[in-house]
Amino acid sequence: MSTPLKCIAIDDEPLALSLIKSYILATEGLELIQVFEDAIAASEYLNHVNVDLLFLDINMPDITGIDLFKSLKNKPMVIFTTAYKNFAYEGFELNAIDYLLKPIDYVRFKRAINKTLDYYNHQHVKQQGIVEQSIFVHSEYKLIKIELKDILYIESLEDYVKIHIQNSKMILTLMPLKRLLEKLPEDKFKRIHRSYIVPVNKVKSILNRKAELLNGEILPISNTYASFIDEWQSLSKPK
Repeated sequence: MSTPLKCIAIDDEPLALSLIKSYILATEGLELIQVFEDAIAASEYLNHVNVDLLFLDINMPDITGIDLFKSLKNKPMVIFTTAYKNFAYEGFELNAIDYLLKPIDYVRFKRAINKTLDYYNHQHVKQQGIVEQSIFVHSEYKLIKIELKDILYIESLEDYVKIHIQNSKMILTLMPLKRLLEKLPEDKFKRIHRSYIVPVNKVKSILNRKAELLNGEILPISNTYASFIDEWQSLSKPK
């Protein structure tokens, strides 16, 4: 990425704000635009200026960082900062890039920035119409990158989705199966049941409306998605 991310830091504690400011100035790929101790003034500023990334304290006197972020018309990427662990879930609900617990050390800050840059580049690639080889999901209050080649299959658990990963534990994320399917390349991932999505190249065989995967897992193919059988046979033929 040649153009640095335009950043704003908002925190009512001068020392905490000064630390975040020094971290931003010391980090390649970031450009500090403004800092605010006053959350209301920051909110007014953000309604007129577009930025790429917010460093936003949650526990502020006039308005919480959560409410400030919800009020923004154009929502940039956000990294929440706070001294209280109990706000993590709310940050997760707003699709925060990361959640930094005070006092913040530079190693942890840099890890959050690397994730932010990775996510930003991923989104930029998508906008250019380039086929991406990974997706990002939120799980356990973190933004996680998943390589498409490592996905064994995806399972719906009502409002949640369980992503089964090769040589790793599964990843649980709050997202409908349909929405996750929209993130995936449609020629490489197919829905075979109201509860399952499979990577086409991970299907070893199909018999009696059941798909056997390369790892030995057997998943049902419902009537609604029976057309997958013909699709799989066509896609699996040697070219």
